[in-house]
Amino acid sequence: MQLGMIGLGKMGANMTERLVQAGHQVVAYDRAEEAVERVRSKGAEGVSSLRELASALSKPRVVWLMVPAGDPVDETLESLVALLEEGDVVVDGGNSWYRDTLRRSAMLKDKGLQLVDVGTSGGIWGLDEGYCMMVGGEGQAVQRLRPVLEALAPAKEQGWGHVGRPGAGHFVKMVHNGIEYGLMQAYAEGFAVLERKEDFNLDLHQVAEIWRYGSVIRSWLLDLAARALQDDPSLSEIAPWVPDSGEGRWTLQEAVDLDVPAPIIGLSLMARLRSRDERSYSDRLLSALRGQFGGHAVKKED
Repeated sequence: MQLGMIGLGKMGANMTERLVQAGHQVVAYDRAEEAVERVRSKGAEGVSSLRELASALSKPRVVWLMVPAGDPVDETLESLVALLEEGDVVVDGGNSWYRDTLRRSAMLKDKGLQLVDVGTSGGIWGLDEGYCMMVGGEGQAVQRLRPVLEALAPAKEQGWGHVGRPGAGHFVKMVHNGIEYGLMQAYAEGFAVLERKEDFNLDLHQVAEIWRYGSVIRSWLLDLAARALQDDPSLSEIAPWVPDSGEGRWTLQEAVDLDVPAPIIGLSLMARLRSRDERSYSDRLLSALRGQFGGHAVKKED
């Protein structure tokens, strides 16, 4: 199958390479020429503009976007739609907010185009392991994509599925990432307790390796934790500053709108926000209040 790929960051480039390995013809574009050159060396056809990409694809076209969520998706679509024709399919494989996907799907439908949203998980490991894909869209459009989805997935019938109408794929991926926040926070807190117990002088990498096999808390995230602890047991080279892509926030917002309690996801998001507060005003006020009501010592800045 022939496919256009727009956005050649790590995941987009790896997906392109995996598709080429599976025998698909990929026409790739990125604003960074060096990114295009890298995938060209892997067997993809590289182009230097969206117009060239649209011209190079046979009709009806399938164009897959791997660009950052938000304005970059809208900007890319605005330029791309003018080059496409009725019957073409656009795939958004990024982490777009599902409400944006609903809006974009309606806009493309008015122009005779179809939008398929593919919530994609797997990160930089997807090239070798395959990607988990949660797919939203009309059945006919998803069926056209089936050969591509099967090539990208861990196996033809595993790790991907058509979960519903347009927007459903990104909605499921949003909740997936919210769950991921909670799992990551639980591992982080557990290992922090182990690390603080100096009496036992625990080897945290050893503990992670033990838990990886047969344990009820084994998971791929634990595998990655073991890898990180092997490389740097003290994590001294890593700053305690944790960003968020937005999907945890969206999941929590949706939980509130639906009256669904989600305290773990909420607290894990708060922990990420807390990690960025280098000069926490709230902690300073807490200390000041303890001093005011109890006469507790207040530690001063050095």
